[in-house]
Amino acid sequence: MQPTSSVAPAGTTHFFARFAARVTTWSGSTAAFCLALSTILAWAATGPLFHYSETWQLVINTGTTIVTFLMVFLIQRAQNKDSLVLHLKLNELLASHKGASNRLINAQDFSEEEIHMLHNYFCMLAEKARQDHNLGRTHSIEEAEENHLQKRRRRRHHRRGGQPILPAE
Repeated sequence: MQPTSSVAPAGTTHFFARFAARVTTWSGSTAAFCLALSTILAWAATGPLFHYSETWQLVINTGTTIVTFLMVFLIQRAQNKDSLVLHLKLNELLASHKGASNRLINAQDFSEEEIHMLHNYFCMLAEKARQDHNLGRTHSIEEAEENHLQKRRRRRHHRRGGQPILPAE
């Protein structure tokens, strides 16, 4: 099965993606910071020359507003890409690990209610691990639940006078 994509790699889209990636990388560089600082210092130095006029103030206000507006989208684009790549890597780890619960693959697409439900399950898992005094023993919710039930059965059986049942290893 071929993965589907909501964005077709058209020429314009590919060009914009490369351009945006380069601008994003450059905007976080020392050179970009130095350019921004130099611009502000040059603007401040020209204040007396223009008698601190409204036009002088409007130049910096307009410039910084435009740059800020565009940077919001570039930063969000970079964040979306980083987040997607991170999720793909985590999905690969979950899918490849034998003991991992596959229900967490694509968890980023779950509703808030589903995420809270899974969070509660993992809180239960942590509590069961604390009760078992072995935090690294279980690997999944299902395995933790089964281990916990087996321990309860052994304790109940032992309290009734029976021999303790040893877990199968």
